[in-house]
Amino acid sequence: MGSNINFAKMRTVDLFSGCGGLSLGFQNAGFNVVAAFDCWYPAIQVYKENFQHPIFDKDLSQTEVCSFIGDFCPDVIIGGPPCQDFSSAGKRDEKLGRADLSLEFANIITTIRPKWFVMENVARIQKSSILQEVLEKFKKSGYGLSSTVLNASYYGVPQNRKRYFLIGHLDAEDGILSSYLTKNQSKTPMSVFEYLGYDLGIEYFYRHPRSYKRRGVFSIYEPSPTVRGVNRPIPKTYKKHEGDLCDIDDKLRPLTTIERSYIQTFPKTFKFKGNKSDLEQMIGNAVPVKLAEYVARCILKYIDDREMNIIS
Repeated sequence: MGSNINFAKMRTVDLFSGCGGLSLGFQNAGFNVVAAFDCWYPAIQVYKENFQHPIFDKDLSQTEVCSFIGDFCPDVIIGGPPCQDFSSAGKRDEKLGRADLSLEFANIITTIRPKWFVMENVARIQKSSILQEVLEKFKKSGYGLSSTVLNASYYGVPQNRKRYFLIGHLDAEDGILSSYLTKNQSKTPMSVFEYLGYDLGIEYFYRHPRSYKRRGVFSIYEPSPTVRGVNRPIPKTYKKHEGDLCDIDDKLRPLTTIERSYIQTFPKTFKFKGNKSDLEQMIGNAVPVKLAEYVARCILKYIDDREMNIIS
């Protein structure tokens, strides 16, 4: 990237933004987020409460949306196309249609051709045929690609959450960001206690397991399990699992909706409004803010290093 660009103020557009985890992380890192796009009204309303730039209610599968996004002249396009059809929490069926939104994301990128893009998704996308189509499309358009799966608990997030990141840089070689994405990971996973201390007022909490073969009780002295889009109370029929860290009693509870937003590293100043089920879903779907910020800073560090090499 030429030295005439102020890399800390690159114009950035967020697609499939949800309530804004990716946007906030990139904004915190110094990127100039100028617009966001989504088509789910509850998330759009929350986004509007927390950002100065506009968010647009647009169906990103419509071809005419490209020219509208292009009007913002983005240097960077970021986004997390909906992942339910890849997710272990979903039906794992690419034919359901939401997986196609990853292709729509690629179509938008290859039409507008920003200098950089970042695509986030669940780790399981690596096993999908859709991803291969996406990668081929990016390569044909001249993007150098760096990809990796990051466990958020090693990057400033108190949560065991694995996510796939694909970063593209126009007219660059493959793998330029690979070392940047991994070299600053922590040696140990971050616990809830390391991040929040005793702010939750509890030491143990319940997270409903997908199967009763798995434990449901966790400690603040370890990373939280993945925050999902649903948050269920303890069933009266729940029996203590051998891996549970405390007895099942009246004091044990699941995390509240807002507490789960803290686990996703949204700041306590972030404003959430709406009904509980919508909030649970948008928080569960969000990119952890600190993970997004980490990825953003990796890009800035690469650009900074390259600028220094050009100057020297």
